[in-house]
Amino acid sequence: MEKLPPAEKVYEAWTAVEDGHARLGDDGATCTVVSSDGARRYTVRRETGADGREVYRSNDNATYWQGYAGYPVIAMLMLEGRVPLDLTVAGWFAGVDWHAVNAAHKGDHAAAVAAVEAGRGLKKERVTHARQDAEKALDVLAALDIEVGRNGVKVERLG
Repeated sequence: MEKLPPAEKVYEAWTAVEDGHARLGDDGATCTVVSSDGARRYTVRRETGADGREVYRSNDNATYWQGYAGYPVIAMLMLEGRVPLDLTVAGWFAGVDWHAVNAAHKGDHAAAVAAVEAGRGLKKERVTHARQDAEKALDVLAALDIEVGRNGVKVERLG
């Protein structure tokens, strides 16, 4: 993978998986992800590129505009078993409205994660464990021979 996401996107993927907001499609090549605030639905598709490499295409903002794997792509890779997922750690971040937390911290994702950890009273060893797991997920992501790109599907607004 050419461009890695910030580690904080792994935390958002944990929430999506833990909350059941990320679901693999019956075709095995798509994943639908509902945002943490329930307002948007993203679509991730796994395709084979012209060069034979797998391409994960998504319409989430990070993947679409920043060119790195956004949390919906990471969640799909976790559900596929390609990126490590510790459900105990994911459970520590269940129910987080990342949209609201990130907005409150003006897009400073590291501060947002720190605020969630503090707000949940996570002890230092759990914070360290989560950070190590996030870094491990990024290391595996970096080693995958995949590309990410834009999905032309319009983001579905819910509610």
